[in-house]
Amino acid sequence: MTGEKDATEITGRAGVDLALVHYPVYNKHREVVGSAVTNLDIHDIARACRTFGVDNFYVVTPFHDQQELVRKIIRHWQHGHGATANSDRRDALTTVSIWDDLIHLYSHLVGNWGERPFVMATCARSGRGCLSPSEIEDRLAREKRILLLFGTAWGMADEIIDGADALLPPVQGRGSYNHLSVRSAASIILDRLLGLRNA
Repeated sequence: MTGEKDATEITGRAGVDLALVHYPVYNKHREVVGSAVTNLDIHDIARACRTFGVDNFYVVTPFHDQQELVRKIIRHWQHGHGATANSDRRDALTTVSIWDDLIHLYSHLVGNWGERPFVMATCARSGRGCLSPSEIEDRLAREKRILLLFGTAWGMADEIIDGADALLPPVQGRGSYNHLSVRSAASIILDRLLGLRNA
């Protein structure tokens, strides 16, 4: 686990962390399963986190073989050939740490920051009450810490969604097709929340 970062004092806004949840999530039959960690998700979401000023990227999986895969990826880019071959990738991977479950992560964050962060969950399914753009901006301005939850497979289990403090609006295009990869959705949502806008 890497040392945690905090950009709150620099930005004057809430410090933002991101958690990628691999269990409990649904499969296409709406059964609770654990999903596999993918190399691309770790790389691309870490790069998006660094681009948009996210302080910490937590990979949440209870499976030891999956945790070891994440460790191998981090070691390669922090201490292996990747560290000298691509310093930008090395920098991005410094944000990543591994957690067994959200219960332990929440407990850690309370101990680290003095309080539980305001938890915003993402969900591709519409029909649930979501924060409006003005409410999101208000939370970014007045919360000390915000944790964004992203699910894998076919989405986080209801128990995770129900345990969040708020839902973010889903990413939706012009048609009915709505099957973005989590790394694509994460980049879009981070740009919505933290990207610079032309005056």
